Amino acid sequence: MKLKTLFLSLLTTLALTGLLSSCKEFIEPSINKRQVQLNAPANKYQSTNYTINFWWSDVEDALSYRLQVVTPNFDSIGGLIIDTLVKGTKFSLTMDPGIYEWHVRAENGSSQTNYSAPQDFTVLTSSLTGQTIILSAPANNSLTNLSAVTFKWGGLYNATKYHLQIDSNNFADENNVVKDQVIPGQQFAFTFPKSQVYQWRVRAENETEQSKWSAINLITYDNTRPAMVTLNQPQNNATISLPVNLTWNTATSAVKYKLALYKSDSTTPYNNTFPVVLSTTSFSFNLGNSGDRIFWKVSAINAAGNEGQSSELRSFVLQ
Repeated sequence: MKLKTLFLSLLTTLALTGLLSSCKEFIEPSINKRQVQLNAPANKYQSTNYTINFWWSDVEDALSYRLQVVTPNFDSIGGLIIDTLVKGTKFSLTMDPGIYEWHVRAENGSSQTNYSAPQDFTVLTSSLTGQTIILSAPANNSLTNLSAVTFKWGGLYNATKYHLQIDSNNFADENNVVKDQVIPGQQFAFTFPKSQVYQWRVRAENETEQSKWSAINLITYDNTRPAMVTLNQPQNNATISLPVNLTWNTATSAVKYKLALYKSDSTTPYNNTFPVVLSTTSFSFNLGNSGDRIFWKVSAINAAGNEGQSSELRSFVLQ
């Protein structure tokens, strides 16, 4: 009897645990009473590096974190340096020499914590040679089918110009790169000469000093269209009953497919659902009336967003 009671108790506990876990998927927990713990920079920290790496503790059920940095402190704000939402628990910011204070709160869709207790830090004036620029756009490992791009990066205190290098051979030969440009600002418009992977980096300079090179970021320019799709079933002019299973063959380099369906005039979209973009090579069509003639075609789209030539235009008649 005792074993039976213990077994039932265990089953009840497991059921409640599963129920709570299931409810959590649909009801967002409140995080009002939770707290964010600041890790770095520590209170009273002094940095000779102009790039400050902010780091705080993770809060369960938080979706993002609001980071605020002011100068000199929250009791007497002289300037708001940044007020931003961060998805993770780390954020890097390049700053001018000065005295600052920062705090963080956690947020989700329905609630938020209080701001953490603020911590102050000081950025000291230092040589440019020990500093590193943060690249901002495009993001590392970007993929684009646009031939024009604007490279952007953060500024560094006491810099008067910026040295940008773009290459396709990972800077193996610094005297033979794709682009080598010194400019006064923090962005540069560039047109890719051809489809390939490019690397880019930036350093800050003035009349007597230069910073370290930034991290090398990659961007891939791809304007190559994927192969034409070959339709499979149903055959052209087939008479077929609903539902109609439309299928086609995989196209080289395709990651998704655009399916277009038209009315009997072969040019008017069947409805506002079409064309539809799919990740599979089939589609189940279950609309229309007996005797309707429907036209269809498919094109492939690759990871860079290039669309290939459309397949042949086929039609079928609903039985």
